[in-house]
Amino acid sequence: MSARAGADTRPSRPVLVVGFVGVTLAAIGAFQPDDSVIYVEEPDVVRKRRVREQLDGVAFVRGLIEWEYHLAGSADAFFNAHPDLEPAAVVPAIEYATPFAARLAERYGLPGAGLGAAQILRDKALLRQVSAAAGIANPASVAVRSPDDVRAFMRGRPGPVVLKPANRQASVGIRVVHDPAEVDRAWADCLVQDEGIFVPDRPMDLSMLAEEFLDGPEYSVEMLVRDGAPLFSNVTGKRLFPGPHPVELAHTVPADVPGELADLLVARTERLVGVVGFRDGFVHGEWIVSDGVPHLVECAGRLPGGGIVDTIELAYPVELLRSYYAVLRGEELPGALPRRAKGGAAVRFLAAGPGRVTAVHGVEEARRAEGVFLAAVTVGPGHRCTPVRHSWDRAGVVMTAADSPAQALRLAEAAAGMVRIDIESDIESAIDSDSEGEA
Repeated sequence: MSARAGADTRPSRPVLVVGFVGVTLAAIGAFQPDDSVIYVEEPDVVRKRRVREQLDGVAFVRGLIEWEYHLAGSADAFFNAHPDLEPAAVVPAIEYATPFAARLAERYGLPGAGLGAAQILRDKALLRQVSAAAGIANPASVAVRSPDDVRAFMRGRPGPVVLKPANRQASVGIRVVHDPAEVDRAWADCLVQDEGIFVPDRPMDLSMLAEEFLDGPEYSVEMLVRDGAPLFSNVTGKRLFPGPHPVELAHTVPADVPGELADLLVARTERLVGVVGFRDGFVHGEWIVSDGVPHLVECAGRLPGGGIVDTIELAYPVELLRSYYAVLRGEELPGALPRRAKGGAAVRFLAAGPGRVTAVHGVEEARRAEGVFLAAVTVGPGHRCTPVRHSWDRAGVVMTAADSPAQALRLAEAAAGMVRIDIESDIESAIDSDSEGEA
């Protein structure tokens, strides 16, 4: 164990972070003291992502515990194996960690979402049932087990439907289906839910939904919650990539909408928090406003991904991540939380493909562009890209800050336009592209 010079060298109660997210290391290190965090991650993921190597030498990391936390009952098994660990907090870092973290917090007597709430939020079918029964608007939805079930749902229903898994993350396995003739191919496409290095090698249960397609703008509400009451709220505006897969292309913080709509979305999310019984932590609720009514898409009991935390911290500004950890530790917040943003921020994602990357141009130019906080490309020469089917297929990101949300988005678009990813077609990519075109 290392310690700062002159500091008390007695071990402090550690924070358990369930799920490894490499891009948050610097942000966590800004406020967590040395030797204060223990990561918990699936053994297969530790191996595939070389997590130990990435954590080696990180000052705030005390250790890494390999544990199969995806499995039912694993939190109780963890507690019984580590009864004297006495953590200060249990933090879910990814979607699949939320039920484990909630149950583990219960066992250690710490603030958390509550296992019941976490399980409802992790199961989109159950969330539909619970929220609709409480009067929250939802799209029509039905569990489906075969293409025939999807076609039966489409009969007599005008417009397209959305085929999606009830228990995945990062838009994996979601597809918009416009015609019954597309169903067989769409079904086969949605069943390919391989998340590669981000999940264990063992199979995951399959649970699929067919849902009414709602036409309207999409938003998310980010809410920090203590004792079931909101401490901070933000509304994010969203744009999607064109095509059959509803993957996010851009985020704008705060959403450039009238105050009445923002207040309505926040009120609906606060209502949802009460309906599911969520206690402490963070919720990230997604909504589509159709005919003036917010309809629930889904809701996660964790911090949002896709750069939303960074853009919130830029636009308000606020120490959101630090405040989240304080809530889960049961401590006072590091400072007052703002009610309104002072500026705007935006995220614009990049795409490439289909094909193999031969060269990447313009990244340094984008980094020097007006308002740019971050510009990064996650592919390089030799990387094989596919059409954008889920969040993992995006090829990079640009993040900007400005005096207003609209200006931030304009600057993000301009900087994204400076990046060019050269692609050479190959046989596999041509097949992927043809499959997309047939749907």
